[in-house]
Amino acid sequence: MGGFSCVRRVLGHYNRVMPTEVDTQGNHGGSPKHSGSGDAVPRPQRPSVYPEPVERLIGELSSLPGIGRRGAERLAFHLLKASESSAMALARAITDIKRAVQHCSVCSNLTDADPCPICEDPSRDRSRVLVVEQPKDLIALEQTGMYSGLYHVLMGRLSPLDGIGPGELTVGELMARLDEPAKNPGGVRIKEVILGLNPTLEGDGTGLYLAQQIHSRGVGVTRLARGLPTGSQLEYVSKAVLADAIEGRREMV
Repeated sequence: MGGFSCVRRVLGHYNRVMPTEVDTQGNHGGSPKHSGSGDAVPRPQRPSVYPEPVERLIGELSSLPGIGRRGAERLAFHLLKASESSAMALARAITDIKRAVQHCSVCSNLTDADPCPICEDPSRDRSRVLVVEQPKDLIALEQTGMYSGLYHVLMGRLSPLDGIGPGELTVGELMARLDEPAKNPGGVRIKEVILGLNPTLEGDGTGLYLAQQIHSRGVGVTRLARGLPTGSQLEYVSKAVLADAIEGRREMV
């Protein structure tokens, strides 16, 4: 017990000699200074150390996914050090994707020409349509070189808790392609719809809904094989796994 008493005495002495708080006037210990109204004196906000255009650029960059304040500052300084031609090339590229890139009127894929090159290609099998959630999923599947049919991009997936129903997706456009062959490239009637949705809870729910709607129209429905890991995203799956998934697709009952 004597040892603990010694420790308590040392800690007590330490607490007495160390300041508990340093206020704005340089006083040690006690309560912080307050204004006459009883409220703490607010610390004045310092102006930005960057010129206004730089601060605005940092703010815009930090709003991008995965980029924080520090990362935005590094990117801003990189652009400041770059040549004017390089910086202007980046600015033009950003402008061009907003002005020139659009969604294909047939499949909703990203394109700079409407219809997109895939829909316009007469060598593709226009009686098969592979349905995906996002354009990035289409790109991942197309890069395997294992699929020669057409696509349809839903631009999302059903999520009732988030208020996303069939009306918020391109489900209506897909059903129109099934009902009216004239709305499919080449006027070809669709015989098979392949569901290439992400193997998640929402993806499976969307697949079941689409399968019911497509079966009622007398069109065959298959889905990508379950070689894809549950909970994964198509854009991160290797080309070999995607190729096996396309070859091993199964009919939905």
